[in-house]
Amino acid sequence: MDFSKAWELMKLQQEAMKIKKELENTYIESEIDGLVITVNGEMKVEKTEFETEKLIPGLNAEQKKALEKAIGDAVNKWIKKSQEVAAEKMQWVMWKMGMWDMLGGLPGAK
Repeated sequence: MDFSKAWELMKLQQEAMKIKKELENTYIESEIDGLVITVNGEMKVEKTEFETEKLIPGLNAEQKKALEKAIGDAVNKWIKKSQEVAAEKMQWVMWKMGMWDMLGGLPGAK
């Protein structure tokens, strides 16, 4: 790789890190029937909260907290897995575009 390409790659990496930081501090909230889920721009659940008893009446504080945590953890697990699947599928595209070596190939493949 020549120096100009290395410089461009470094600039792109710096820009990507800047955007990543911005996304970490961007929050999107969604509410349905008193269930509020807050997700950051990196698609990670930051908070899950039942604001009302409309969906599940009679939950005590401990049950409410456990259910909120379970919902957040399950959504985060789903998002992570979907990102892994997408990345796996994109590896083939990157290889076909000739960008495989630039990205370092598969980890442990060397």
